[in-house]
Amino acid sequence: MGHGLRHPGDLVAWRRWHESRHPVRRAVRSARARVRPAPEDLVDLLTPGPGADVLVAVEATHTSVDRAVVAPLAHLAPERTAVVVPVGWRPPPAYAAHRRRTATLPELSGLVAPRAVLAAGHYTGIGAAAFAVAEERDASFLVAQHGALTPFAPPLPRSAHLLAWTDRDGAFWTSGRQDVTVTATGSQLLWDAGSGGAQGGPAGGGSLTYLGQGHAAEVSRVRLAHAALATCREHHAVYRPHPSEKDVTSRAVLAAYARAGIRVDTSGVPLVDLEAPIVSVFSTGVLEAAARGRDAWVDFPRPPAWLGEFWERYAMHRLGTAPTPAPDRPAQEPARRIADLVTEAAS
Repeated sequence: MGHGLRHPGDLVAWRRWHESRHPVRRAVRSARARVRPAPEDLVDLLTPGPGADVLVAVEATHTSVDRAVVAPLAHLAPERTAVVVPVGWRPPPAYAAHRRRTATLPELSGLVAPRAVLAAGHYTGIGAAAFAVAEERDASFLVAQHGALTPFAPPLPRSAHLLAWTDRDGAFWTSGRQDVTVTATGSQLLWDAGSGGAQGGPAGGGSLTYLGQGHAAEVSRVRLAHAALATCREHHAVYRPHPSEKDVTSRAVLAAYARAGIRVDTSGVPLVDLEAPIVSVFSTGVLEAAARGRDAWVDFPRPPAWLGEFWERYAMHRLGTAPTPAPDRPAQEPARRIADLVTEAAS
């Protein structure tokens, strides 16, 4: 053990590293900005009225963020909860009557006055704006963990209250920090996966499916591609691309897999409904499958030390051994526990 976050407290350094891992994307964005300057980021703010003392920041629309910060909305009081979201985002029914206004991120601080803010971090535009509001209003800023943690995770905000999946995740993410408090709540993502149950037995569904991670910044794309190719060939596995594998390079890699005789699954079946046994490098999908009762493993040739530690922290088993066990299930539903902690912080 001993590998903590590479950037435990420096968000600027983390952003610089993250940009360096996506040079093509950065070049395209820079070229577009030279031709047409990007407008200020716009968001929608949903408010019940002037008395809202809780703010929930929905930084993105993908499933992991949804389970971390949207699921708790069902257990918060709508009449005291404002929500800042991407433009056009559709809220749960209990929030449908909230007033919706579109604003720039800098305008947010003048429109809400929360005593507690819930977010997935402060590394996105919406998250950073929500954190600025919390600091200006001296409000509690609670961070709900939304994915499995590698050493390349973004740092936590100053004086945040981390709502971690486990005590081990809490200790990992806060290593070297004295200003952050932690409560282990469990993962709503894994809770939901475990609530579904496997259909047709743990190994039902046919061919081993490789969950692609060609988008990941933690490992070079060349190594990820070689690892996927080797595993799929050796075990006759089907390659399932990550939804982010849509750029030019990803499409070229997928075409190369097809030429090599590897079947690429483009069916779009939700991961939670996938009945096949799965394997990946470090996808949270391995834990989701295990929680659901499916056979799931990890695999990667000559893994770096941090990856071996990651597998150990989440009890992920390597391909060729016993399947990864289902994660421990907390006594209380995580979304409800998170909502209780946010309500308590606002009181």
